[in-house]
Amino acid sequence: MSAQVDAGVPAPALLVDYERDPLRYQELLDASGAVRPQWRELMAELDRATPLQMRHRQQFVARQVRENGITYNIYSEAKDIQRPWDLDLLPQLVDASEWQHLASGIAQRASVLNAVLADLYGPQQLLRTGMLPAELIFGHNNFLWPCQNIKVPGNTYLHVYAVDLARAPNGAWWVVADRTQAPSGAGYALENRQIISHAFPDLYRQLDVRPINGFFRALQTCLQGLAPSETGAPLSVLLTPGRFNETYFEHVYLARQLGVPLVEGQDLSVRDATVYMKTLGGLQRVHTILRRLDDDFCDPLELRSDSALGVAGLLEALRAGRVAVANALGSGVVESPGLLGFLPRICEALRGEKLALPSVATWWCGEAPVRAHALQRLHRLVIKGAFPSQHFEPVDGSKLDTAALAELRKRIEARPHAYVAQEQVHLSQTPIWQRSKTAGKLAARAVSMRVYAVATADGYLVMPGGLSRVAAKAGASTVSMQRGGCSKDTWVLADAPLFSAQQLPRTLGVRDVVRKDPYLPSRLVENLYWLGRYSERSDNLTRLLRGMFARYVNDGGSGLALASVIDVARARNLIARKPVSRVTLVEAVLRSEAGGLRDILARLYWSATQVRGRLSQENWRAIVEIHREQVALSTVSADLQGAMEFLDRLLMSVSALSGFAMDDMTHDDGWRFLVIGRRLERLQFLA
Repeated sequence: MSAQVDAGVPAPALLVDYERDPLRYQELLDASGAVRPQWRELMAELDRATPLQMRHRQQFVARQVRENGITYNIYSEAKDIQRPWDLDLLPQLVDASEWQHLASGIAQRASVLNAVLADLYGPQQLLRTGMLPAELIFGHNNFLWPCQNIKVPGNTYLHVYAVDLARAPNGAWWVVADRTQAPSGAGYALENRQIISHAFPDLYRQLDVRPINGFFRALQTCLQGLAPSETGAPLSVLLTPGRFNETYFEHVYLARQLGVPLVEGQDLSVRDATVYMKTLGGLQRVHTILRRLDDDFCDPLELRSDSALGVAGLLEALRAGRVAVANALGSGVVESPGLLGFLPRICEALRGEKLALPSVATWWCGEAPVRAHALQRLHRLVIKGAFPSQHFEPVDGSKLDTAALAELRKRIEARPHAYVAQEQVHLSQTPIWQRSKTAGKLAARAVSMRVYAVATADGYLVMPGGLSRVAAKAGASTVSMQRGGCSKDTWVLADAPLFSAQQLPRTLGVRDVVRKDPYLPSRLVENLYWLGRYSERSDNLTRLLRGMFARYVNDGGSGLALASVIDVARARNLIARKPVSRVTLVEAVLRSEAGGLRDILARLYWSATQVRGRLSQENWRAIVEIHREQVALSTVSADLQGAMEFLDRLLMSVSALSGFAMDDMTHDDGWRFLVIGRRLERLQFLA
């Protein structure tokens, strides 16, 4: 369907084949098919651009994602859990007037949920008065009884809040889900902004897009303000489950942006109700923990005993007021979808005002009248589990036959408190840039938006933007990054031109010129040491193999030369003692597992992932390139020419690590351990 446009606005040829669902709200087009005002500048830019320019922009985005190592881990993919982050070329645009309503509603909702948490872990008046059913709260595995009556600084339980939004067919915004435990995605939103704003620099400036950096500065201030008042300079850390977490890239990225150490549970220790970080210089007290670890994993002593990710004794330190955790432990209980239907009444009771952002129509089946109403409309609703412990995938009643509906009805009647019925959400459609071999075109996909808020002294500050997520296929009704969806940068347009303040010159001090990190976790230093060893070992072995094969070629492939190569390979335990031919020799040397080139490169990559926050962007790109070479080893030709070409490429990459270590890293104690590792390895190899 071709789009109509106002006079003076060029008709984009890209919209000729743009298919839209008439039952969904269209972000790009209005009811008459005309391009909405906030999208006209972007469409004009796309119309002016040549196919070559658009292809270069798409390649720029893909290259930035690859070189920056932006990944989103997929648990279900056993072979390669690290999937590159999928970022669409086109931003998602939100008008200024529309955003004002959204921002105020999100801030209000965060305040309400914070008040609910304060009540649930305090006087529990909402339960006593029946405004919240006890089964919905006490049956939730994220309601943590050990956290009852723990005083939190400023009575703030919810320091970072995220909300998943979707549009109704009439254009109104609905809340689909609240994220209160350890909201993810803010770091990805910032990375998206940095890439897409560079892909469209002129358009970004012309549209007066509101920056999102202020959100992260507010988060820094929030963490510093949580520190106990009797201390000096507070130390904040970001607690991560480790590199196998699906959003580990974001943990590294956020820690760097916030200027805080990235730690795992084994890096922290509780002594005398005080949390310490184990550093190279001894124990350093920790005042604030920004956690990206789920509630029940945080303390194996009082919560989940099988957790190897948390900090034993953390709750003891919280009760003593010796440390603050953001978000407060137990905050995941208000993520339950069953809570959505009770929030309007709670908001009026606690704040004396109506809830500005409505939730998608939700019925908790634990109440008999509500359950009866839901069961009558079961074929038109989506059934979800009320508690995360159920591992119950949402079921769309409209896609079930009579027998399956009857079976679902029996399950709900048997355990009604464990199920929630929701109205089917018909997500709005937004344009994506669909890549092809010759040119690109626009395609419509379902979209949802996650927006973030951070607690400040003046209430909640909402990020003017967020993480938009797009469905993988046309016609899809759900959006999921785990199921192949992609992301978009979200541009909130300013209602007035933005003027940057004139930066006054300032005097540089020693801290600006000479960097030193006094908080080096001992685990990180150990991994830096092994990164140095594996870097040097990779360099040494690559040069050795290259020299072996070159000597063989230069000697004309004589039997004596082959025997010399075999002797060296056996001395390095690269091949077994059994006889080998020239072809099997090359294959065995390159692809040997224990102690071979593939094994050493894999260990190099592993140690680098453990210290990623200490590496520059360029250094990490070199590591990623080496990892790609390691993966490519399985496809390297077994002939000498293919092996030599591969080793030449690899040598350039591993040699670069030495330069990065000397010229691109802060020369602190961590760097010294890396250099010690390199020199010990070199000495051992030469000896």
